[in-house]
Parts: sequence; C-alpha cells; structure tokens
Amino acid sequence: MCGRFTLSYKTKELQLALGLPENQLDWQPRYNIAPSQPIASILDNQTKKIEFLRWGLVPGWAKDISIGNRLINARSETIMEKPSFRNAFARRRCLILADGFFEWKQSNSKGGSSQPYYFFLDEKQPFALAGIWEIWQAPDGGELWSTAIVTCDANDIVKPVHERMPVVFDKEEMFSWLEDRPENELIKMMRPYPAEKMNSYMVGKAVNSPFNDVEECIREKKQNNFLF
Repeated sequence: MCGRFTLSYKTKELQLALGLPENQLDWQPRYNIAPSQPIASILDNQTKKIEFLRWGLVPGWAKDISIGNRLINARSETIMEKPSFRNAFARRRCLILADGFFEWKQSNSKGGSSQPYYFFLDEKQPFALAGIWEIWQAPDGGELWSTAIVTCDANDIVKPVHERMPVVFDKEEMFSWLEDRPENELIKMMRPYPAEKMNSYMVGKAVNSPFNDVEECIREKKQNNFLF
C-alpha cells in the first residue's frame, strides 16, 4: 500500500517542472503527507487546475465519511470490480502531485520495528500518482471531495521493501490518465514505474508519526545509525 508521500516542491517550482499554469493556490512544502489530510490533485487535463481533496475515498453511497479511513488505496487488479472504486475509475480519475513516497520494511527479528524507506525519481523530479476521486453529499448539504491512490505490484527497487507501490506517472505521460480512453489502455497504464529510473534510501523514524511534517522525514540515514 501507499500510506505516506511528499510534495516538497514549492508552488512556482512545481509549475515550471510539470508545465502547470500559473495562478495556482500556494502551499507549504510537505514532507509527510498522511491519510485524511488534503492533497494536491488535478482533475481536468484542460485547465490543469490544482484542487485539494481529502485522502481517503468516500463513495457517494456511503453513510458517513469514516469509510474513507479504509479506502486510501485502490488496487489496480480489482479497481474495475470493487463497488467502492469502479464508478470513480470509469468517470473520475485524477492526478495526485508528489515528489516521493515512503514504504516500510518489516523487521526479520521478533519484536523488531519496521524500517522506513523513501522512494523518488532520478534527480528527485516531481511526478504524479494515479488517483480516483468522488464527491460525497453530507446530511447538512455540504460536499466532501475525496480521493484514493491507485497501487500496483512493486518494481525491483521497491519490492525488497514492500510488495506494492503507487502507480507513478512522469511529466510525459501523466495527463494521459485523465483522458477519455478505452478500458484496455487504462489497464496498461496501471503498471510499475521502471525501477532503473528511481532511487531510494533509508530514513529515520520521524516519518512514523503523521504529526511530524518536517524535512527530517526525508533525510537519509546510514544503516549503522539504526538499532535493530
């Protein structure tokens, strides 16, 4: 699964790197984005406007928003079958802006703690994660816009740490995900990103807490600095 990611680029930097229009909402760099928080997303490949959606998909038929706590990821293999995801996949796909994500490697020793790793593209270029989104109508008439990240099998750089990874798109292919395409083409897009175009390293335990949203979360740590 994908349970944490980063968007440390500043607004202007991201616009230049991904070719986004100006006059976007400004934000502060994020180093530990967690479920239930607002995340920067693009829903329309014409305007390329950035919207902030709650991470954790709440289907329109849900009784309350608590279901979103369990729907932060949508597996690519079953996204077209699951009632929670299939309509959004067919009609409401989005891009979730990022420049890295975390996964945790389970300890081999009994009682040992998991070790977090940070994954990113070469030169730490920004990218997009494949997403789907929904609008939920609250009893008081308000609306909640929410999203889930699409995941796939891990590539060779992520696999030693975790069996799953988010579907990653670089600048050249990201907006194709928002186009009205045949189902078979969308299925082909939900594949592991090439491992040879990615890097990773271990990070400290600061990222374990969603309350820590500081640059320390993405700082590389050497293996001999850890106690296992």
